[in-house]
Amino acid sequence: MKVFGFAGYSGSGKTTLIEQLIPRFVLDGLTVSLIKHAHAGFDIDRPGKDSHRLREAGCTEVMLVSNNRWVLMHELRGRPEPTLDEQIAAMGDCDLLLVEGYKASAIPKLEIHRPSYGRPLMYPDNPHIVAVATDEAMELPLPRLDLNDVDGVADFILRHQGFR
Repeated sequence: MKVFGFAGYSGSGKTTLIEQLIPRFVLDGLTVSLIKHAHAGFDIDRPGKDSHRLREAGCTEVMLVSNNRWVLMHELRGRPEPTLDEQIAAMGDCDLLLVEGYKASAIPKLEIHRPSYGRPLMYPDNPHIVAVATDEAMELPLPRLDLNDVDGVADFILRHQGFR
């Protein structure tokens, strides 16, 4: 399994870019999975549903299964958040595992940068950033990708990960 990440400030367009890249990778014959880090608490379960009631009753894990999908919810109940390596180990087999967030993790990643947002580039302080995708022309020592050229970004990632 190859692992490739995306880093950028909130609102920079990471999720939108990833959403556009996934179908291109699938068309290339790859199985693709994703780990997305959420900075705030989140809940995919709804109050009143059986699974929510049982989780709230104290279950550490609740698995929902249907003929279309399954999901495993795990309550940390005060334990620390699992590391990215632990999360990767828990994922099913795939060709390409995309990771959104985890800016400091030791995986190759693409920085999504919009100069108009007035935020600094991350790459000078992050040795794991292998290229920068931006919507403005910039002189960089790393490969600069056009954020609006999704096919070009996909090709870069596939070449970088050894699929082409």
